Amino acid sequence: MVRNFQRELDALIETLGDRRPKLLLHSCCGPCSSYVITYLNDYFDITVLYFNPSIYPTEEYLHRKEVQLDLIEKINRETEHEVKFIDSDYDHDSFLEIAKGHETDPECGERCRECYLQRLTETGRVAAENGFEYFCSTLSVSPHKNAALLNELGEAVAAQVRVLWLPSDFKKKEGYKRSIELSKVYDLYRQDYCGCEFSKNSRLSE
Repeated sequence: MVRNFQRELDALIETLGDRRPKLLLHSCCGPCSSYVITYLNDYFDITVLYFNPSIYPTEEYLHRKEVQLDLIEKINRETEHEVKFIDSDYDHDSFLEIAKGHETDPECGERCRECYLQRLTETGRVAAENGFEYFCSTLSVSPHKNAALLNELGEAVAAQVRVLWLPSDFKKKEGYKRSIELSKVYDLYRQDYCGCEFSKNSRLSE
């Protein structure tokens, strides 16, 4: 049976009542996180983790991080529930190490799987070390990302770190469309490639 992760999330939210669990939300970028943060902020105390060693070059990484911080600042002016932020070191070499042998893989292939796993593993680790009840990622808001794979990997990490994985497919409920609208509202820079040099080269060759 094909799982409906949005339905699972809806059911979980129904059980919360007035309780606001601590959620560590991995974010790949400001635009993708815009819908996810504004949606989940009604139900969870959110801390955004910016851990994206795949992004290339360094200037692009720093630009996307500044966009993320700017978005959080703007959202915090509008909400009673403060969104917090955790920064991570930028270690692009660690991504290149896991990408070895997969440099020519097509987008959404094995290289991307390893990239997802690297980011989710770190998110789970940080969540466990800092007492979060749940963790998840904004990645599934993209129509180019496999939500079933992301949830499979997230659940595997959750079992290892003993922190709950938040089931999610944020492209549902027109989440991707809403992220585009919010990017305009908040005047966010929207990149035209996923992040790594391989995705950038693929984009340029189209």
